[in-house]
Amino acid sequence: MPVMKGLLAPQNTFLDTIATRFDGTHSNFILGNAQGHRGYPIVYCSDGFCELTGFVRTEVMQKNCSCRFLYGAGTSEHVAQQMEKALELREEYRAEVQFYKKNGTAFWCLLDIVPIKNEKGEMVLFLFSFKDITDTHGKGHHGGRREGEMRRKSGSSHLSAARKRGRTVLYHLTRQFSRRGKSEVSLNSNMFEKPSLPEYKVATVQKSRFILLHYSVSKALWDWMILLATFYVAVTVPYNVCFTAYNDPETASRSTIVSDIAVEMLFILDIILNFRTTYVSQSGQVVYDSRSICIHYAATWFFVDLVAALPFDLLYAFNITVTSLVHLLKTVRLLRLLRLLQKLDRYSQYSAMVLTLLMSVFALLAHWMACIWYVIGRKEMESHHPETWDIGWLHELGKRLETPYVNSTVGGPSVRSAYIASLYFTLSSLTSVGFGNVCANTDAEKIFSICTMLIGALMHAVVFGNVTAIIQRMYSRRSLYHTRMKDLKDFIRVHRLPQQLKQRMLEYFQTTWSVNNGIDANELLHDFPDELRADIAMHLNKDILQLPVFQGASRGCLRSLSLHIKTSFCAPGEYLIRQGDALHADYFVCSGSLEVLKDGMVLAILGKGDLIGSDLPGQDHVIKTNADVKALTYCDLQYISVRALREVLELYPEYASVFTADIHLHLTYNLREGSEAEVVCDPTPGTILIYIHANAPGTTEGNKKWLIIR
Repeated sequence: MPVMKGLLAPQNTFLDTIATRFDGTHSNFILGNAQGHRGYPIVYCSDGFCELTGFVRTEVMQKNCSCRFLYGAGTSEHVAQQMEKALELREEYRAEVQFYKKNGTAFWCLLDIVPIKNEKGEMVLFLFSFKDITDTHGKGHHGGRREGEMRRKSGSSHLSAARKRGRTVLYHLTRQFSRRGKSEVSLNSNMFEKPSLPEYKVATVQKSRFILLHYSVSKALWDWMILLATFYVAVTVPYNVCFTAYNDPETASRSTIVSDIAVEMLFILDIILNFRTTYVSQSGQVVYDSRSICIHYAATWFFVDLVAALPFDLLYAFNITVTSLVHLLKTVRLLRLLRLLQKLDRYSQYSAMVLTLLMSVFALLAHWMACIWYVIGRKEMESHHPETWDIGWLHELGKRLETPYVNSTVGGPSVRSAYIASLYFTLSSLTSVGFGNVCANTDAEKIFSICTMLIGALMHAVVFGNVTAIIQRMYSRRSLYHTRMKDLKDFIRVHRLPQQLKQRMLEYFQTTWSVNNGIDANELLHDFPDELRADIAMHLNKDILQLPVFQGASRGCLRSLSLHIKTSFCAPGEYLIRQGDALHADYFVCSGSLEVLKDGMVLAILGKGDLIGSDLPGQDHVIKTNADVKALTYCDLQYISVRALREVLELYPEYASVFTADIHLHLTYNLREGSEAEVVCDPTPGTILIYIHANAPGTTEGNKKWLIIR
């Protein structure tokens, strides 16, 4: 596939950043919705919080962020009231409180509550940070101190260090967090010593103005200049090594010293620019970080470029006497041709460029062989007696040009005439069998001529004779890519789609192509046996099949499900699901993050490993969604359609009843219209809530209810 710019759409990396930049002290946190009308539901909980409390994410999501499900006999009622008051007044709060894990184990926690405002002064989220202080609680306490009370600075010696760590980050959250709109985002890099807190908005690219974009027009022009300089080196270095060694090397070298030094300076400048040029990572993201760019370049092409840029010609500039060995050392500049191979993929998408490069390579090969042909002629003259030996091709050329050699050192054709004759001989030998006017007379010359003709035959067979087949084999997938891209652009032009919609279509096409390279997995595996296709599908979809909701399924059921699982991709700002649409599938988030929105309010933030969808309706019942699902970053998703899921469950009725009864417990967010009414606040102590499911005996879809027992 042609070289792409990389993924450039701005992303909302709030979830990824807050989950990865917190250190171990503050990896236990939850986010509560401060704009909710029915309490303050939890919209996200970290893995650290789940490990600390023993609850799984699906059990925590949408519960009230006051965390009453963590209360127990030892929890201070005063602290609970203060927490409720802080939420109502939207104030910052800090306390030590005793909570209880899911298994009933008590633990002491340093709790920090920080309200997050947007630039309009409206509360967006509540951040609850939990630090387990069970091991240190009680050490250094003084009499009269009540558990969980807010402590002043002068009386908190035993926890001052821990609080400073936590407060350094959390204190500045309200100043660092600002929301400019539903789709606008930028991360503030002015952070303190601790890992920075992200903002819940689309991240603008943090690029230094001294960083050069690898896809910019200026970089393309620079690459063309370096390509021409590379061909210049490939031509002049062999010529100087072979021809100037038998003439006046100092005069010949000084004639091109200006251009040689200019090329060396270009190569050195290219090294400097490569340390400041972006690149595309393996994940498809454009890397702008200068440190990452330096490490990447140093680990790839830096050594080759450095060796090829050694300034040997500066020896002439400082009038330093050089020998022919210096010319041989300059052959290391030919390593720059390896860089040309790296760029062939970029140039090969253009047919004219492919033909130009092939002809250039053929001419360059003829030039190199002409240099070798001249060296063979000179060596033959030096190895025989000058007065009795005159059968070499250089002697014959000198006689025809009436400039014969005298004692093998004086006279003879000029360097210009000798080079033209050498190039004429090699080209005629490579393209045909030669014409005899410049011919091989000695054994060494004949052996070289044989090798030249063999190489010429190979060039005819491999390059010229099969150039069409080679291009088709090498670029069949690329040709398909360009065909589909052309069809897409024609479609956009014919229908006059707006620029924003055009950009979304092109980026989606390019990104999905980079993921699957245009390969339709279903079509590719269509002719394979069902057993083999099931094994392949099990491997490709192992992440979603390992979810708790599928633990009770038999292997045969899992194999059947795997054949119906498909992949999808969502770019930042794209809507995966719209409110009120019919829900046709359940989705599993493989990577990236999404947000669930309703009336502009964030109901949930979804990350890797989350499952969204709904419980199964009746046979003819259509599921209507209750919220929008919008991508914050580039997201890879796996999904299974409701119809396919129902077909598989009909084949395995013993698992169908288990799945139907438990699916709503494993959904990170239930998108079925009306399901939000079934999310109730935490029960008061002594109250038992029993949910009567629609599929339970004696119930119907219309009489779902909560049975409250006191």
